[in-house]
Amino acid sequence: MSNRVILVILDGLSHTVGHHAMGHLNALCEVGRGTYHSLDCELPAISRPLYECLLTGDRPVDSGVVNNDVVRRSLGTSLFDLATQQGRRTAAAAYHWISELYLEAPFDRTRHRFRHDADVAIQAGLFYWRDHYPDDHLFSDAEMLRRLHDPDFLLVHSMNIDDTGHRHGGDSPQYRNAARQADIALADYLPRWLAAGYQVMVTADHGMNADRSHSGTLPEERHVPLWTLGSGFSSQRVTDLRQTEVCGTLATLLGLHHDKTLNAALLSDESTAQ
Repeated sequence: MSNRVILVILDGLSHTVGHHAMGHLNALCEVGRGTYHSLDCELPAISRPLYECLLTGDRPVDSGVVNNDVVRRSLGTSLFDLATQQGRRTAAAAYHWISELYLEAPFDRTRHRFRHDADVAIQAGLFYWRDHYPDDHLFSDAEMLRRLHDPDFLLVHSMNIDDTGHRHGGDSPQYRNAARQADIALADYLPRWLAAGYQVMVTADHGMNADRSHSGTLPEERHVPLWTLGSGFSSQRVTDLRQTEVCGTLATLLGLHHDKTLNAALLSDESTAQ
């Protein structure tokens, strides 16, 4: 069965803070409109390698995107590629590294900030390059893309939580409050997206440690939240989820043909029926 999907990546959000600070997301779970899961991210727990993992299903050691300095287009097949190859519409409001991975590298602020091209993997894009670009602006950008282009798959990627963690550490009031502010900003848009029939997944690439960094195996760096919202997802909590399964799971939800690894337990029976 074919669905439309929005994937929200809250960069740098740890499981511990996500579990207690995200009031609106957790309120939706309390009333049965969403389900909270968690998982350990792949290693290294660094942004660009994990964007690639979430969007292609490939582990960093296999994709070759092993740190943030690997600046090139992805060599894998992403959700954007699968969707456009099968006649679906794509869009992204995201940090410029997403543009570099799935459109063109290196990123040119003048030529690549706005993208509108039916013949590329991300057909409608709005990309930013400052880590402190406000989350409420970013979610508004995403909603504008949704209204203008009616995408089947939309990526929404915010950086404020990660940016605050690097400046103040993962065990700081500033970091926790950045998470709360992202949740408050998302509350303006999640009801609209669900009412429009989208299936929504909200997760993080990695967490944040008290040293104001991430890349290793500490639970606060590696353990991240994942919320699922919409009738296409199962209402049962999944405890054995892998980050490498996100791409294939969402591809199945979109009704795409693919050979990616997925976790069918995340999906409702209706979504997995062919």
